[in-house]
Amino acid sequence: MSNHAQAEKITAGQGFIAALDQSGGSTPKALRLYGVEESAYSTDAEMFDLIHGMRSRIAQAPAFTGDKVVGAILFEMTMDRDIDGQPSPTFLWEQRGVVPFLKVDKGLADEENGCQVMKPMPELDALCERAVGKGVFGTKMRSVISAANADGIKAVVAQQFEVGKQIIGHGLMPIIEPEVTITIADKAEAEDLLLAELTGELDALPEDQQVMLKLSLPNKANQYQSLVNHPRVMKVVALSGGYSREEANAKLAENTGMIASFSRALTEGLSAQQSDDEFAATIADSIEGIYQASIAG
Repeated sequence: MSNHAQAEKITAGQGFIAALDQSGGSTPKALRLYGVEESAYSTDAEMFDLIHGMRSRIAQAPAFTGDKVVGAILFEMTMDRDIDGQPSPTFLWEQRGVVPFLKVDKGLADEENGCQVMKPMPELDALCERAVGKGVFGTKMRSVISAANADGIKAVVAQQFEVGKQIIGHGLMPIIEPEVTITIADKAEAEDLLLAELTGELDALPEDQQVMLKLSLPNKANQYQSLVNHPRVMKVVALSGGYSREEANAKLAENTGMIASFSRALTEGLSAQQSDDEFAATIADSIEGIYQASIAG
């Protein structure tokens, strides 16, 4: 795989990044929304087989191509499995023109100062080496901010960049994701604090390094415009964070230069019970709407 071609696709490509990285904790909910109840499986292995079937069906849909979907974030188990007889990252890039990313975090630590940093990742170096070997372009890792607490937000951002530099050392592009919970009363204040911390860390990066940012859709349109334009940022992408697809698309369109990286909003309306034609039509409508919102700015 060509790292340069993938970087160019993310930097200049028109479209959005599909988040297909539900982990063990969020998989049962994703399957329920897909029309698969917990009674349909009795082991984790069966559950992951079903979610891989859903992801494979999405990736093989006619509309799921690099024309509108520039990247896809994979769960580790998806990276290690095949789609249509090929390793998932290979299928995405070579058959679909979609740049593969890998979710690398191991979940969230307990809340402190209104925020949750990531749990330790002692096997990160080995995971990054495997990802490089499988043709993955970048990674994604998530923290959560649930209060406008300066100490908490500083700790989240500092950890994200510390780990991000470790990932850069493997030749991978880190997507730094300090998610701001969309329901908190002081969300706007939290976003101001987050902007300041992110700017400080970006300004301190060496000139030859870049990261990507995955941020909650902000209360104030173009809150993160300076980050979109920052020379150390390859791309700023938005998470839907619990908004419906319609709400998320409307908010995204207000933010110049940000593109979507939606998970639940992408799969909204899909069902295991749909025929292939119905499924293809539904995902095509979803992709078109998210694509239009991503290029609107």
